[in-house]
Amino acid sequence: MALYVDSADRSAVEPLLSTGLFAGITTNPTLLRRAGLSDADLPAVYQWATAAGAAKVFMQTLGTTPEEILAGANRIRDLGPRAVVKIPATRAGFTAARLLTARQVPVLITAVYHAAQALLADAAGARYIAPYVGRMTDQGRNGVEQTIAMQRSLAGKGTRVLVASLRGADDVAALAAAGVPDFALGAPLCEALLADELTVAAAAEFEAICTDGAAG
Repeated sequence: MALYVDSADRSAVEPLLSTGLFAGITTNPTLLRRAGLSDADLPAVYQWATAAGAAKVFMQTLGTTPEEILAGANRIRDLGPRAVVKIPATRAGFTAARLLTARQVPVLITAVYHAAQALLADAAGARYIAPYVGRMTDQGRNGVEQTIAMQRSLAGKGTRVLVASLRGADDVAALAAAGVPDFALGAPLCEALLADELTVAAAAEFEAICTDGAAG
């Protein structure tokens, strides 16, 4: 199982990577924009993320044709061996993905909204598929159920489910229990998992008991 920080915000990401619990980061154009960055900043993101300990840095290509997507993918791969190419689950995206995986380029198929798309990701030879759990649910599909169906259909195959768009700890726990191996978690959710309020209260109680005992 691997956990990734779904953010391009250096100030939020670096403290999380420093825990040693997260294998890397996942980014996309929306996350770059939220961090005040653009596609032109990807080399800098790769440098600081890998320096902070990221074993994998997922970066998304842009383009509406296979040729445009391939050009962006090549630029990402040129950044270094820890870069993984993210490609949206479109017709052009799947076509480009198959060409890339034929060259042993690691690819993640992203923006996945239906379990049936897992079949296309497998056919394309993708190493990862990223279902958007929360966004699927927003659109009237049960994101957790769809993702579990993907995990079942891909079990024993070469494509791993790297789930994204998670809104809370309950969905994380349910998907992990169903065997989903990899998670892209927003920085606020990462922080929430690291500081469950009941655990924090219990730890504070232990400290208070020890302090009172030492004082007595």
